[in-house]
Amino acid sequence: MRKQLPALLLAVAGAGVLLAVAAGISTLRAPPCEPTLCFGRGGDSVTLDPAAVSDGESAMVGVQIYEGLARLSDDLSGIEPCLATSWEESAGGREWTFHLRRGVLFHDGTAFTSEAVVFAVRRKMDPAHSYFEKRFAEIEQSLTVLDEVDAVDAYTVRFRLKHPFTPFLTAIANYVDIVSPAAVMKWGADFERHPVGTGPFKFVEWVPDDYILLEKNRSYWGSRPRLGRVLFRCIPDGKERLLALKTGAIQAMDGISPEDLDAIRRRPDLRVETRAGLNIGYLAMNVEKPPFDRVGVRRAINHAINKANLVKMAYGGLAVPATGPIPATMWGSAGDLPDYPYDPDQARRLLVDAGLGSGFETSLWVMPIPRPYMIQPQRIADAIKANLAAIGVRAKLHSCDWQSYLEGIGSGEHEMALIGYSADSPDPDDLLTTNLGSEYAVKPNAGNISFFRNPQVDVMLLRARSVLSPEKRAGYYRQVLEIVHEEAPWVPLAYAKQVLAMSRNLHGIVLTDVVWLRDAWMDE
Repeated sequence: MRKQLPALLLAVAGAGVLLAVAAGISTLRAPPCEPTLCFGRGGDSVTLDPAAVSDGESAMVGVQIYEGLARLSDDLSGIEPCLATSWEESAGGREWTFHLRRGVLFHDGTAFTSEAVVFAVRRKMDPAHSYFEKRFAEIEQSLTVLDEVDAVDAYTVRFRLKHPFTPFLTAIANYVDIVSPAAVMKWGADFERHPVGTGPFKFVEWVPDDYILLEKNRSYWGSRPRLGRVLFRCIPDGKERLLALKTGAIQAMDGISPEDLDAIRRRPDLRVETRAGLNIGYLAMNVEKPPFDRVGVRRAINHAINKANLVKMAYGGLAVPATGPIPATMWGSAGDLPDYPYDPDQARRLLVDAGLGSGFETSLWVMPIPRPYMIQPQRIADAIKANLAAIGVRAKLHSCDWQSYLEGIGSGEHEMALIGYSADSPDPDDLLTTNLGSEYAVKPNAGNISFFRNPQVDVMLLRARSVLSPEKRAGYYRQVLEIVHEEAPWVPLAYAKQVLAMSRNLHGIVLTDVVWLRDAWMDE
């Protein structure tokens, strides 16, 4: 029988926390001053294997379990050491040497060494590796720049690149989480259900569509977590999540409806934290499917959507209308480039020019869960449907569970789809290449779900990766943005703030597109 934790069953009661658990799970009692944090979210993780992660809900849990050689700093301004203490580049940027932290243990008690780093990297990039899976390489293309990775000694790793690659350090920080080789060899393809890393929390249990339970890593190399356990609760309905927060069944939640913010702020036991995001929410048009293979139709869709009204209605002041793929919080955004103004008459004229004066029928895929870049996807879809109907485009809304949604858009089943991207660093390369580069328009794990392919864009992205000058890189990105604006494979919708509601006695959470809990703590 499937084990479940009913929405209001869990209670946290200060020191000597009691985690009440049903249906055969042993009752767990955290030690004094090591409370259990219950975090409510709108959807479940898809996988806990970092090599296979392509969605935010999976990353939300994964960042607590795994670490890389480097990581994004808490202020999101740059990259700082993590499992590596230092590094240097040589050979004109074609060689990188990382010096590893000593005395680090994986959650299974095995030692972290250079061999583990080589194992994790080759598992993602080398088809000859015993535990390589094709999907790993399809999800993340940055590592194709690698020519070789080898262990110089037990605590030194050398990467050799095929050519200079300016965002290499960012790619290493974002996409190379170090897994326990022993655990991968033990579990094989089922490793994603038995994850083992070096992070501040270690995996205990996963009941799909219900909860994921983590516990404190008492052998953690850094400052030991002050939380005893973290329980990620899957509560799809926003009102139920908010009720759970108000009653103390959970202590933090994301996916907050704007209309609920004032009520939360008025409560003395709750607070709201916001932060500017590195994200973009957008409407993708699949350019491989008629009539979206015609640029005039795509421009018509851009003119048809009232982004200002949509942001006001669905984001409640927690976002600004997007004018292009790069948010203003990221360098290279080229904010002076024009946007497509809301102009239904111009949209109709463009459809007439395309021979579609009577409009057409299409489908619009709608995310089933809130994401940081799109907190109310259903309301946004309803607004877009109404805007499109006004120009004769009859859109049928389609939704499904989160994993099926990701698989469907990654395979190009959609005609239009709502999606977005939360960047892992302030470098534009990740966002632009993943969402608009031709190498990511590959089924069934496409990141570029508009399937937009433009040789000039690919050249400019490659050039930007190969020069050190920020000014030159920004110039290449501007050319990319100009081409994307003309070709219009997206309707950029909004740049959203990151929002988290939590108990007033909860502190130390670092809010990005995910949440970092390594320094979180709760008052007694």
